[in-house]
Formats: sequence, C-alpha cells, structure tokens
Amino acid sequence: MSGGEAAEIVLADTSVLLNLAFVERLDLFGALDGYRFRIPEEVAAEVRQPEQRNLLGRALSAGHLEKARITSLPVIEHFQTLRQNLKLGRGEAACLALAYARGWMVASDEKRAFRREARKLLGEGRLLNTPSLFVLGIRQAYWTVAEADQAKATLERNRFRMQFRSFDDLMRRHGS
Repeated sequence: MSGGEAAEIVLADTSVLLNLAFVERLDLFGALDGYRFRIPEEVAAEVRQPEQRNLLGRALSAGHLEKARITSLPVIEHFQTLRQNLKLGRGEAACLALAYARGWMVASDEKRAFRREARKLLGEGRLLNTPSLFVLGIRQAYWTVAEADQAKATLERNRFRMQFRSFDDLMRRHGS
C-alpha cells in the first residue's frame, strides 16, 4: 500500500482459500495492495487435506493471511443464527458474522443464500470471489493474464467453472 492508506480487511472463506491452494497461489492474499486477508478459525478447520493444510500453514507463517476469532457474544449469536436459519457451513457463517460485526469484506465463491445474505448484511461491492481476486492480481502486476488463465484452466479441470473464456475477455469487458 502506498501513502499510508488503510487496508481493507477481507475474510476469505473455504471456497476461495481452497481454490488458491489448489493452484498453489495462497501468496496472492499477501500480494494485493489495499487488502489484508484473514480467515476465521472455522475456515482453517475446514481445510482437511494434509497438502492444503501445509500450504495454509506456510501462508499463515509468511503473513499472507492472518487468523480471526469470534470472541464476542453478539457475533457468536449471529454465527449460530446464520447456521440455523440459512443452513450455512461453519466457515461461511463465521465469515459473514465477523464481517458484519467489524465492517469487513468477504471473499467467497458461494452462491444463492450466502450471496443474498452477504449483500443484505455487507452491502454491494463488499463481496469478492476467486475471479475478482485474479483480476486484482492482474491489475496489480502480481501475474499476467496468461498465468491467470493457466490457473483458471487448472481450476476448471477440477470442477470450478468460471463464466468467461479468458481473463483477457473479462478485463476488456470491465474496461481494464
């Protein structure tokens, strides 16, 4: 970050975390100017495969990510309400409850109920996803369009589909 700007805190849920782990790019969390990424302990607990846990541990040790904890009673109650009423997973509910309480953003690829609730609680423009993180990485010269497309292809071979052909197309559509 430049000029003493405050970083926007973004809570990453398991879907985004695992997508970046799958392409071995958890360092993207630490490379984006203007953002600091955290994961709730509930998200860390959802990472079960040893290789992914190892990558997560390295990202935490390197400072690319920090852990966040739910500590106050109102946030715990909101977390429980989200789990019960919307049937959200522990990681998603923790991200939403913490982000709402602290004015943070969320990075998630979840759809439907999660996305509706995130927009309702956090407002428009407060939700990132894997493609938007890739675009930020391209804009900030973390990687090239070709490298992002290669990561996209890897994710798509493993069931994470993005609704565009290339990041070049996406960047053009959004005037970048």
